[in-house]
Amino acid sequence: MFEREGHKDTWRDGVYLTTAENSIEADILESKLNSEGIPTIRRYGGAGNAMEIIMGMNSNFPIDLYVPETALEDARNIIVPEPLETDAAFEDENDQ
Repeated sequence: MFEREGHKDTWRDGVYLTTAENSIEADILESKLNSEGIPTIRRYGGAGNAMEIIMGMNSNFPIDLYVPETALEDARNIIVPEPLETDAAFEDENDQ
């Protein structure tokens, strides 16, 4: 989740955290981090920034998220996905 080939480790006073697949995922991650007091910086790939300005969203290009180096460990712990209980129940039903 936290590694991607070809990204810069640092950018604009931040260190690389993760890559979101699109602007919706980036919005969710950024909102969660901001609610915990961790600022984020976005770095768009390709024409992602232009697509977000023109169309209001970017669904085709990845977005790298950067956080202050002092908050990196906390940010990693905040965005770790947790399985939902309903997911486990759904998988058990399908296994039978």
